[in-house]
Amino acid sequence: MLRRTPLFEIHLQLGARMVPFAGWEMPVQYRGIVEEHLAVRGKAGLFDVSHMGDIRVKGPKALEFLQFMTPNDVSRLKIGQSHYSMILNREGGIKDDLIIGRLGEEEYFLVVNASNAEKDFLWLKEHERDGVEVLDESSLWGEVALQGPLSQEILQRIVPMDLNYLFYFHLLEGKIDGIPVIISRTGYTGEDGFEILSPWDQTPQVWNLIMEKGKDLSLEPCGLGARNTLRLEMKMALHGNDIDETTNPYEAGLGWVVKLQKGDFIGRDALLKVKEEGPRRKLVGFELLEPGVPREHYKVFINGEERGMVTSGAFSPSLKKGIGLAYVPVGFEKPGTLLDIQIREKLVPAQVVETPFWKAGTAGKLRAKEV
Repeated sequence: MLRRTPLFEIHLQLGARMVPFAGWEMPVQYRGIVEEHLAVRGKAGLFDVSHMGDIRVKGPKALEFLQFMTPNDVSRLKIGQSHYSMILNREGGIKDDLIIGRLGEEEYFLVVNASNAEKDFLWLKEHERDGVEVLDESSLWGEVALQGPLSQEILQRIVPMDLNYLFYFHLLEGKIDGIPVIISRTGYTGEDGFEILSPWDQTPQVWNLIMEKGKDLSLEPCGLGARNTLRLEMKMALHGNDIDETTNPYEAGLGWVVKLQKGDFIGRDALLKVKEEGPRRKLVGFELLEPGVPREHYKVFINGEERGMVTSGAFSPSLKKGIGLAYVPVGFEKPGTLLDIQIREKLVPAQVVETPFWKAGTAGKLRAKEV
């Protein structure tokens, strides 16, 4: 039986088309994927992301534990900071990708993918040690994501803290209309935005308040369809499509997350070998040179020979062309490399391009401002 988020009834009232996703019944679109996508790029959109998994790790050994369980350097996180990381298997494959935020001296909050939430919790629990407590809080929290260049202006109307001082990949605990929340300046769209966690049964109140305060700024409710095209334009990996336990960070273009010098962690020995020998394939972005829409599992041909497979693909509402991601052998990853994508019975010409596809995202400006 599919699970439902605390916003399920609201989605129905708004006329959302509901679909199964990772064991949940989720809205794929309201007005339409293209309209919602462009709303986020131009103004703002609000997403229900309550299906994501939430795990709290605390205790005097929490830092030591997370250093061993993830490849990024958790010791660099100050209280109120977060970073992107992964959970790896012993062969260096990506079990999941996640965000880790530091809430206190000995307390961290992990947001993981919905489809892997239970698996991630059990993996962490299996390695739990004295001085560490791993808690699954997924059923306690609902979450909404307010994304787009006008997201700060909208959220500032309902929070007392000055959001100019909540920097990119930082988080804070506070209240919205008396409701305790965790607000992080992160997202999955490439635009400025905030992800807001609130107690499960109070999440509808948070959603309605944000929608009300954003009405005059054309805030749109957005579904999974727009979330997917937005993240694809930014080459943000989707676990289960672009990364999984058979892929390692170096071939996925995520080697920047791996801090080999920090000491031992699960998967380190395997990644040392990959680093020394070099990956055999690379995840690249491509665009079609003729009309068409590439989809997941479509075959990729190079010089007439099948050499890969599309991992993610869609029509880009921002660029108005077909774009996608695919693994290709090393040597064919340079921009300008010509490919053919098999769409039904036809080979459609494409070329490797620099990513992200969409280069005007406001999140990039935030990063530059902070640096």
